Amino acid sequence: MIDADQLGKFGVERSKIAVLGLGHVGLPTALGLAELGWEVLGADDDTEKVALLRSGKSWFYEPGLQSLLTKHLASGKFQPTHEVAAAIRGASVLFVCVGTPQRESGAPDLSQVEAVARTIAQNLNGYKLIIEKSTVPAITGQWIKRIIERHARAEAPLRSANGTGATPDFDVASNPEFLQEGKAVEDFFHPDRVVLGVDSERARRLLEEIYRPLECPILVTTVSTAELIKHAANAFLSTKISFINMISDVCEAVGADVEEVARGLGLDPRIGPDFLRAGIGFGGYCFPKDLRALIYLAEEHGVDCAMLREVEHINQRRIELFLRKMRKALWVLQGKTIAVLGLAFKPNTDDVREAPSLKVVEALTQEGVILRLYDPQAASGAQKLFPERPSRLTYCSSPYEAALGAHALLILTEWDEFGRLDWTQIHEAMETRIVVDGRNLFEPSRMFEAGFEYWSVGRVSAQPTSQREGQAETLQLEGRGRR
Repeated sequence: MIDADQLGKFGVERSKIAVLGLGHVGLPTALGLAELGWEVLGADDDTEKVALLRSGKSWFYEPGLQSLLTKHLASGKFQPTHEVAAAIRGASVLFVCVGTPQRESGAPDLSQVEAVARTIAQNLNGYKLIIEKSTVPAITGQWIKRIIERHARAEAPLRSANGTGATPDFDVASNPEFLQEGKAVEDFFHPDRVVLGVDSERARRLLEEIYRPLECPILVTTVSTAELIKHAANAFLSTKISFINMISDVCEAVGADVEEVARGLGLDPRIGPDFLRAGIGFGGYCFPKDLRALIYLAEEHGVDCAMLREVEHINQRRIELFLRKMRKALWVLQGKTIAVLGLAFKPNTDDVREAPSLKVVEALTQEGVILRLYDPQAASGAQKLFPERPSRLTYCSSPYEAALGAHALLILTEWDEFGRLDWTQIHEAMETRIVVDGRNLFEPSRMFEAGFEYWSVGRVSAQPTSQREGQAETLQLEGRGRR
């Protein structure tokens, strides 16, 4: 942590940090900084969210987050507030973590970023280091600086009348986040790199001191370069996922195994094994949004990004192909009872934003399917989009309850819990033993041995080696888990 004397060397009087926005990025960042020893003001204008945090409860699920919240509310290192202006005045380092939702065009909606910039301008009471943490397109930092200067000039007469003098100095920096939902706390404390986009030595020194305890590589660039790194990273990872999904379609066509193909690719150190897991495609708040934002930015500047458009197209087709696979397995879907395991867009989160599972649920609802849904954390979020309807759509308390009377069971999120299911119990609960696995959690041969007709992605599907209409052998299969 930077102490008061160190800050003084850079012309900064206070050592408090304000994190503006307490969402999936802001809250882990604020609590991570508190764990590093900083006094952190967590500011959000959502009064209900702040009240929940003050009561000691995180408003979303993230492993490790609740314990940090409990610890640093007690220590006083983390103070949630809905008074954004007061938090700005009370801190010298400001992390901007507000939302940047997407417009229909693919362009990010930066209205929250602009609003924060105006509020900062109106509350400059000393040097401020303003750090973009939200994912924003290149040149956003330039706009933030311009907005603050413009509105700060408008406040100058008021400052003179109050005897507070000229507009205080400030810097704008970019520090893109690489926090994966489901492991955001782990990623904060064990990053593979920290990217700092700065335009001044003072900003660089302050940010380096903040992140020095993490002992990881620190890359210092210009602000616009740092902004672009985040979008480029997510677009590249999206490309890897769409690539292996395209290869999985080829594997199904020629009778190859995409898991073995991915293993062979991943052993090449130039490629690596991560993000080569075939399935029903990527979702969530970041990958789809950041991919479209980069496409929009490139096209706005006359850059051909046809490759990225194809990455998006392949991902969008995954749901259609998954439904086609279901029709091959079940023939007529209407009137069938189907168990759905997994609603979150990925494991270890309750986030359902752009979750592929919800697109499957929507399509099956339109086809007249009776749905029995289960997710360890995301049921309440899904219920806001798909309310429970007796006899048509039911949220269940366990995978086994979801499987009761089902003609098929779908695996749509690779929760570790699903890798430890008692398949004897599942077998006994189902009407017909068909599993359509959108995440390739299990070895087909083991599922066949357990008496299930098993359909997965990019692998040959087949009938079980023995059709058990009675009680299945006691068998608990171990899932592959996440890679």
